[in-house]
Parts: sequence; C-alpha cells; structure tokens
Amino acid sequence: MSPLLGKSIRRYISLKTLAVIVVAFMVSMSMVIGTSLYLSKDVVINFGDTVIVVRTMKSTVGEVLGQSGLEISEHDYVSLPLESKLQKKNTNIINIKRAVPLIVEMNGEKTTIMTVKDTVGEALKEEPINLYIGDKIEGATYSQKVEENMEVKVIKVKHKMVTEEEAIPYEVVEKENGNMEIGEQKVVKEGIEGKIEKVYVVKYEDGKEVYRRLMNESVVLEPSEKVVEYGTVASYVSSRGDRFRYSEVLEMRATAYTASYECTGKRPGDPGFGITYTGIPVRPGIVAVDPNVIPLGSRLYVEGVGDVPDYGYALAADIGSAVKGDIIDLYKEDKESVKKWGVRKVRVYILRD
Repeated sequence: MSPLLGKSIRRYISLKTLAVIVVAFMVSMSMVIGTSLYLSKDVVINFGDTVIVVRTMKSTVGEVLGQSGLEISEHDYVSLPLESKLQKKNTNIINIKRAVPLIVEMNGEKTTIMTVKDTVGEALKEEPINLYIGDKIEGATYSQKVEENMEVKVIKVKHKMVTEEEAIPYEVVEKENGNMEIGEQKVVKEGIEGKIEKVYVVKYEDGKEVYRRLMNESVVLEPSEKVVEYGTVASYVSSRGDRFRYSEVLEMRATAYTASYECTGKRPGDPGFGITYTGIPVRPGIVAVDPNVIPLGSRLYVEGVGDVPDYGYALAADIGSAVKGDIIDLYKEDKESVKKWGVRKVRVYILRD
C-alpha cells in the first residue's frame, strides 16, 4: 500500500469518527435538554412588592426558596408548605409575607410577638395573647394596620357571677323591769344575726374588680331579735350608807311637832291624844303630810339638804291644818327638839314596796 493511500484511509476514518462523535453529542444534548425541559418547573414567588420568576429543577417549595436566596423564619407566612412538591404542568405560585414585631403590654409586662396579620385585632387573637371579645386595647384600635415595632396595651376583661353572704343585723327589743334598778340591764334572749345571699355580676380588668351589679338576693336565715330588760326603779344611797329604792323624790320644807297641846290641841287623857290621823300612835319616824302630795301610808326617807342632818326613814301617817303642799311635819319627842329644828329644806324620797 502506498503511503498516499494509507494517509487517505486514516483521514477517512478520522472524519467518520468525528462525525459519529458529533452525532452522539448532539443526541446526548438533545436528551439532556429534553430531560431538563421535562423536569423543570415554573415558579412565581410573590414577596411583598417583589415578584420573582424562577424555572427550577428543584422538587419542593423549600428547595426553590433556598435556590432563590430567600430565608424563611418560623413566624413568616408561606402560602404552600415548605415540603410540598412543585408541579411540573402548572405554574407554582408562592406567596410570602414577612412577620413583623408587635410589642404588647399585658398584666404589667411587655412581650414582643411576631405576626403576619394585617390588623392589630387579628394579631392579638393569636397565642400568647389570646384576645377575647370584650378585652380592651390601648394605643391602637382593633382594625388598625399592624406596623413594625408598634406598641399596644391589652387589658384582659372578665365577667364572673359571684355569690356572697351578708349578715342581717338583729333588732334589740328593750323591755321595762320594775324589779330592777335604773342602770341595770339583763339579757333575756340573745339575738341571732340573719343571713342574706347576694348574687353579683362582677367585672374584672387585669384581675382587679372595677364594677359589680346585683342580680339577685334571697334571705337564707331570718334574724332573731335580742331581748333586753332594763331597770326602772330609782335607788339612792343615803349619807348614812343606806341604800333604798324610790318611786319619786320631792324637794320640800320640813317643820317639826310633838304630841303636846301646843302642837295638837290635846292633853294627855283627851280622846285621841298621841294618836295620828290614821290611828297609829305617834313615835319618832311618824310624819304629817298633805295627802294630795304624798299618799297616807307611804314609806319615806327624809334627807337633809346641805348641812341639815337626815331625819331618816319615816311613815306618812298623819295630817295637819298647816301641812299643805310642799310642807312635811316631822314628829319629835320633845319641845326643845321642835324649837331647835325650826323650818329646814329636805329631800323626801317616796320608797317603793
């Protein structure tokens, strides 16, 4: 074989090989391109005011977001789950909303929450605030748009039915006791308080009561009255130390008399000499009174006023023509005592039986 022929053969083989390689490459590229076209997905990402259009080979939402350089926090909103598969036939539309911080004061403490909600009311309904109907907001309104680092105060409002028991005071009934002295008292029957049950609706703000309204009340125990007896009898302790009870006290002028003719107009031996109007023989302690002022038969205590000595216990058993009104005539045993006594101021106590 000539050198020229050999060279031609080698050139032919090289061209043939090259052609095969080119064809193989083109076929391979066609397959790759076809496979790529088959496996690629169209994705549109709406991120605030930004729209990102992506054709990707990635399989999941999370993967394509990572491919696009978007970092998603746990508080951000993504319209599709991160693990969900991308569709090949339809365009995948992914909406993303960044969470913003909202500073909330509640129960005296401030908490920062991350929210993607549009309004303050919607944001506060979520954990951990859990805003309920009736709760109050200060610093914003329910419908106000959330802004980054906005500060609001939440006042938790609760209504409760509260049942309370209250005491009903008992009445004190006072009764006279004619056997007891003035100033003395005796409890005859102890009082018992009643009970009334009241039902209220109570409004609390942050745990503090701010308002209550009575809804119902009912008596569960009627009160029982207390009975007290009090003394009506006046008593007195004389200068002699005697204690006695009296029904009346009179300021009077006291004279004195004896059974003598000068005082009674009777001498010894005369009928009725030494005998009182009531038939009682005269003796110390017998006194004459005006029956219109002091009833006959009354027991008395005659007390001297000032430095006048007490006459003492006496019995109203006699009368006299000169004994009228506030005059009381005291029996003395001798004329000298009568003369010495004269007329003096006394205080006469009418004693009780």
